[in-house]
Amino acid sequence: MLLHELFSPEFIQVDLQAEDKEEVFEELVDRFCQVIKSDAREDVLAALKEREMKMSTGIQKGIAIPHGKTNAVDKVYGMLGISRKGIDYEALDGNPVHVLFMILGPVGDSEKHLRVLQRMAELLANPQFFTDLAAQKDAQGAYAILKKYEDISITLD
Repeated sequence: MLLHELFSPEFIQVDLQAEDKEEVFEELVDRFCQVIKSDAREDVLAALKEREMKMSTGIQKGIAIPHGKTNAVDKVYGMLGISRKGIDYEALDGNPVHVLFMILGPVGDSEKHLRVLQRMAELLANPQFFTDLAAQKDAQGAYAILKKYEDISITLD
């Protein structure tokens, strides 16, 4: 599964306004539901919050990967959000989060969900990816950076 297929420009939101984890979930989910024309907002929020209660998905400096499984979707989806000011996310390292990769998958499809998380981990192993992505001013620029680093990663595989 290629990440640039999940995080296409319409699923990318730069200049997030949220200040904390609760707000950013709502902001990303609202955008997600708008893009896919769904009224499953509450189901999607519940899936993200349920997963987050187990342990923060703020995984490394400036990055969070909130994810969850819900019957509200029939395939794996992704939303990418970028915050200039940083979000109080209760991350494991205590730092604010600037880049969020929200991943949603159907309840019965753990395999694709895990493959997406694995691909994310591969890209995030390169600190320059985060730096370049966080600096983007629009969805097209963020998409181009994602595709560039994914192409580099695939070449190295």
